[in-house]
Amino acid sequence: MGDQFVDSVKSLTASARWENLYQLCTRVAEDPNLMGNEYDYLLSQFNIGEHTLGILMVLSNKINERLSAQDLESTYVEIEEFITNCNAEQVRLASEIFAELCHDYTESLIHSKQLFRGIVHLQTAITKVQANPLQLTSIHSNLCQLCLVAKCVKPAIQFLDVDFTDISKENKSFDVRYFLQYYYYGGMIYASLKQYERALYFFEVAITTPSNAISMIVVESYKKYILISLILHGKLKNLPKYTSQIITRMLKQMIPHYTELVSAYSTFSIHKINLVISEYREQFTSDTNMGLVKQCVASLYKKNIQRLTKTFLTLSLEDMANRIHLSSKEEAEQYILNMIEEGEIFAQINQKDGMVVFQDNPEKFNSPFTLRKLEEDMSLCIQLDEKVREMDEENMKNTKYIARLRADD
Repeated sequence: MGDQFVDSVKSLTASARWENLYQLCTRVAEDPNLMGNEYDYLLSQFNIGEHTLGILMVLSNKINERLSAQDLESTYVEIEEFITNCNAEQVRLASEIFAELCHDYTESLIHSKQLFRGIVHLQTAITKVQANPLQLTSIHSNLCQLCLVAKCVKPAIQFLDVDFTDISKENKSFDVRYFLQYYYYGGMIYASLKQYERALYFFEVAITTPSNAISMIVVESYKKYILISLILHGKLKNLPKYTSQIITRMLKQMIPHYTELVSAYSTFSIHKINLVISEYREQFTSDTNMGLVKQCVASLYKKNIQRLTKTFLTLSLEDMANRIHLSSKEEAEQYILNMIEEGEIFAQINQKDGMVVFQDNPEKFNSPFTLRKLEEDMSLCIQLDEKVREMDEENMKNTKYIARLRADD
């Protein structure tokens, strides 16, 4: 049976009958017995660059077998060599099978706690299967997951910073779960780097993805969305109007302790927000959100300092510490220095008498840097407008889209 599979793969590859070869792969995926289980023998019969799809089918089945530690290690090596040297054009013919191999590879690495070895290979896998650099694949979520678990997030950034305009169909089997995971894991990575604007956007995408039911990924995304909204804006940012009504109606009811935190934050009272944190500390901790909750408290101190700048021109450090309930004037001084450095307030501290002098923003928005930034943003908007026009033109040529519009009318 194995020899028959080998002969079929070689014959179809030699004659470039790619559609027939893909159909053979799908039949084998549904019934692995068509290929047999003599994996090492089968692998020895193929050349990676020439018979990519044949090797893909063998490895896809082998990784799911119950393997000894030694056999599992050799399988990892085979998969990694395959990802590095496989034929990208053949891989794209069976993109869903290739993606499934990467999912299984990632899951196995996490289980065996060999996290770092997989990161570079998943990066390669993404570039192999992508039709273009602006295409999102389900393997992106595997890379983000592996980077998060390994606590080595920088390798994912080059992919996260891309604004995708296309989603890999993976032969019409793209699972929305991987889409949600990508934006959830991506939001977590940006949050860990304190790139809160980008993190908030990623969680927003996960929350607003059209759905008829609420998944746990959406719930967890909303929890972090709330906390980062408070850190970034000092209030809960409203979700877009196109958010599913099920989401907007049900989410707040499912996480009342986060709603209470928002209410306490809105009073600008450190005492009230600490009461909520104390009452729900166990829930925040089990959600692994305690770090973000503590940053919410720190941001509230900053918001209260910013409120003081609108009332006072000068204020002593001791008086400031008392007004915003900090433990000492030294702590107040540290907050002021950090906020000055980050451009959140404009002030000077007189070390002799311990007085803080608040100042207006010195930026007149007429510097070469500001003009260059304005030009870059305008160019980006023009590019975005052109891309939207292109996508709109493509949609108007799509018969299914036109039929849906007519049905809605």
